[in-house]
Amino acid sequence: MTEERSVHFQHRPYDGTSQPFTVGLKPVAEKEWLEADTFLKPHLAEKARLFAARPDDVFRAEPDTEAAQAEVLGLVVEHLRQFHGSTHDVSSISVSIPAAGRWIDCTDLPALKTASLMVQEDLVLMRPGQEGYRLVAASLCFPSSWSLGQKFGLSMADIHETVPDFNGARMGQMVARLFDNLKPGQILCRFNWSAYPDDRLHHPGAHHIEVEATGQVLASLFLRVERQTLRRLSGSGDILFTIKIHHDPMAALEGQTDSSDVASGLSRQLLALSSEQLRYKGLHTSRDTLVAALHEVSERLRHSD
Repeated sequence: MTEERSVHFQHRPYDGTSQPFTVGLKPVAEKEWLEADTFLKPHLAEKARLFAARPDDVFRAEPDTEAAQAEVLGLVVEHLRQFHGSTHDVSSISVSIPAAGRWIDCTDLPALKTASLMVQEDLVLMRPGQEGYRLVAASLCFPSSWSLGQKFGLSMADIHETVPDFNGARMGQMVARLFDNLKPGQILCRFNWSAYPDDRLHHPGAHHIEVEATGQVLASLFLRVERQTLRRLSGSGDILFTIKIHHDPMAALEGQTDSSDVASGLSRQLLALSSEQLRYKGLHTSRDTLVAALHEVSERLRHSD
């Protein structure tokens, strides 16, 4: 899905402010929980298209999650009422999104799907159990190289089985403790990023970056940024994940504030990745070429100042 791109990069975890393969959770205020940006219309249109064309790929829920789903819908609607009046018109029975040409009936079921169609974020419910937290319901239209069909019903450990340094390491233990200690009303946020060869939102399959050592290395690549939040539902005790996708065209790096520093920070992050981490991100054959291209950008900008 190709969209008209803004030159403003909203979040830049790849510049060194967030380290990959770390927990990196920070508290955010309620007003910062969900985001609505200039891509609200195309993102919601793509969600509607996916629900119509591939419903089983983008939504699943266990039968006993209806109450938790309704709780999520209530949270989303109230958040939109309080903080997104410029984009969402909320009434007692519906949410209208004029800029996106959408009207959503709040009584439609399943409730998690209804909530998801109001916002750009995907919504995922994790429920505590004997094996830790387990994925019990999700509206997942914009996955980053993973499939809801493959992960549905699995525990956190099983979901992250292929993630380097998660299971059997400090990261997995930290996540488990954070989940156990998270209180209703708290909202935590983290970022994840990788390079992708396109800007498609629905990306369930594994990806691999192949680039040639030419002057156009960065021209067709995108930095795919995931903004993830989590909060505990006060009624069910489940944890709600939200996942918002941003696509930053690497060709536009030179137009960013502190472009040279951003390119240098991204280079350092790429160089710090282990071979397993590079393979997981699909960068194991292209990292050095990307670093060289970023170094050229950084040097050119530094000398032009």
